[in-house]
Amino acid sequence: MSTKGAISNFIEKYYLHFNAAALVDAAKGYEDQLNKGAKMLVSLAGAMSTAELGKIFAEMIRQDKVQIISCTGANLEEDIMNLVAHSHYKRVPNYRDLTPQEEWDLLEKGLNRVTDTCIPEEEAFRRLQEHIFKIWQEAEAKGERYLPHEYMYKMLLSGVLEEYYEIDLKDSWMYAAAEKNLPIICPGWEDSTMGNIFASYVLKGELKASTMKSGIEYMTFLADWYTANSENGIGFFQIGGGIAGDFPICVVPMLYQDMERPETPFWSYFCQISDSTTSYGSYSGAVPNEKITWGKLDIDTPKFIIESDATIVAPLVFAYLLDM
Repeated sequence: MSTKGAISNFIEKYYLHFNAAALVDAAKGYEDQLNKGAKMLVSLAGAMSTAELGKIFAEMIRQDKVQIISCTGANLEEDIMNLVAHSHYKRVPNYRDLTPQEEWDLLEKGLNRVTDTCIPEEEAFRRLQEHIFKIWQEAEAKGERYLPHEYMYKMLLSGVLEEYYEIDLKDSWMYAAAEKNLPIICPGWEDSTMGNIFASYVLKGELKASTMKSGIEYMTFLADWYTANSENGIGFFQIGGGIAGDFPICVVPMLYQDMERPETPFWSYFCQISDSTTSYGSYSGAVPNEKITWGKLDIDTPKFIIESDATIVAPLVFAYLLDM
């Protein structure tokens, strides 16, 4: 009798071909990696935090099924925004039919739309801004510098947001990560809302740019982490495309070629959930074998691509790994 739960058994019974079969193969490959003692990097692109992936991803973190995360600045902050402003979000099921005037009306109400969900500016952006600015100021006054996610961890663990919590804390993947002090890579953080806000304080002369550690420092941190943790392999589970995946996967060829460390192991597993197509040089839509030519994956690295909507697929893969 299978020890897995109802969702996992359903997937194994009915997901037998095409993208469905790729999902099962990828999930089993992920499980094999962990059973062999390998570590796993999960990258988050798109708006997975606003899609409330934290409801299941937080449990993946708590159960040590992910050892490092690479995410966009949007995903870093939007999980916390959902934590403190959930009841103020507005869902727009008919988003495909909105006129330019209706979009403008949402702007005037302080509702910034992400597909079918609007993030409330006052309750989400400004609520975080008030507290994170003080943390940035305190660090600068002490001559300290931190990475973007480290400031977020400080804010979460300080308890200053507790009065605003509107969802169960166990559904916040950022809080789960903060509790474990899980390594996070957040390339291109500057293009996020908090990144824009930080830049505005620099422009106003209220903060120094150097108070925030840079993307280069993220890369050097990742290089050291990869070197220290790759003895049994490190897998790469990519949700979506973009910089969240492109940035960290490059650490292997950098170490192998630019640092001239030929003993550096390739990524030991690769899976991408993507609905991007392979056209006009699209890297997000490239099949995994292309990464062999760039020195990222080996010839025999287990490789999977699930061509589908990550908001549907990722929770199913995680449910399988959690024996749900």
